[in-house]
Amino acid sequence: MAYLQPADYPNYGLPAGTSADWVTAASALINSYCRRPDLNVIQYTERLRLTRGAQTVLLSYLPLAPLGTATSPLVTIEGRYAKPRREELLAEPMFEIAWMFSLPGQWSAIDLSLVDLDTNTGELTLPWNLLGLPYNEVSVTYTAGLATIGDDIKSACAQIVRNAQSTPALNASRTRIDTMWMQYFSSSLVDETVQAWLRPYVASRLG
Repeated sequence: MAYLQPADYPNYGLPAGTSADWVTAASALINSYCRRPDLNVIQYTERLRLTRGAQTVLLSYLPLAPLGTATSPLVTIEGRYAKPRREELLAEPMFEIAWMFSLPGQWSAIDLSLVDLDTNTGELTLPWNLLGLPYNEVSVTYTAGLATIGDDIKSACAQIVRNAQSTPALNASRTRIDTMWMQYFSSSLVDETVQAWLRPYVASRLG
């Protein structure tokens, strides 16, 4: 989805006759820089390992936002006792009990009401299992993104278009701007000003 519509062009310093291909390519470059498929509210699923002794994980995509009529960004959470790392097995005798009862590898649903979520940081604090064992891997399905594309994203998109049009290698007459061609010049197109606008939306994990 393009982050600027033709009606927005004059408000963000673009000529009214700007080709939509420029804006589409700039929007794709924003998604690539932020390491996410879209900045609108969509659903993500992440599998996260917990460090030994910790009951918290950080979600990668912010801001968290409910989708549609939902009241919470959390959709489902499952936890399991994945095969522990060697140092975990030695340091946590309770893992031996889990292995004895064939618990590792079994996913179980976690009651969302027992999970503490900091919507500002994306930090999840998980409950303990009935056996008193901590989960060491969780799968979290949640929704995140912007319900309304703000001025910072629109300004960033317009700035990338202006940077591209002022770059000699890209400033050529063509009916379609190739996204991969824009990606090749991303280091110069996504300048410091654009990076500052996009910083709050960059995913904290690769992928």
